[in-house]
Amino acid sequence: MTEIPTDEGKLYLATVLDLYSRRLLACPTSEHPDAELACDAIKIASTVRGGRGNVDGVIFHSDRGSTYTASSFTLLCKDKLGVRQSMGRVGSCFDNAAAESFFSTLEHEVLSRHHFTTRAEARAVVLAWCHEFYNAKRRHSSAALMSPVEFEKIAAIQPDAA
Repeated sequence: MTEIPTDEGKLYLATVLDLYSRRLLACPTSEHPDAELACDAIKIASTVRGGRGNVDGVIFHSDRGSTYTASSFTLLCKDKLGVRQSMGRVGSCFDNAAAESFFSTLEHEVLSRHHFTTRAEARAVVLAWCHEFYNAKRRHSSAALMSPVEFEKIAAIQPDAA
């Protein structure tokens, strides 16, 4: 999660990033950085990928924050979605580098260039950037210099490796 400053107070953004394509699967926002926001993110990501049948056994990596260790989040992952949780060592940011890179890009390309008066304004600008630019147009070196959406389309039509 990251915080987005506005004149009304902070807006929090939770994300679920697919490491294969770098596609941002979910990016809900809230006035509170709590387990409910984390649950919203993983539920949206699961829906984007087709539900439990398609995400059963998927590994979700996060930091050890209280939002991701909360019983509501861990039960949602394990019992309702079949998602396995993974967490790095306390104080280590290296195994969460993809998420940190996303937040750094968001900060550089969006947050540093805007002053948000309201949370609604921040939400509109950030979510448009996430869905219309980051996923659909921005090239990623780990996705063969294609956008995540384009990379997934090409990967879907490639024959399986023998």
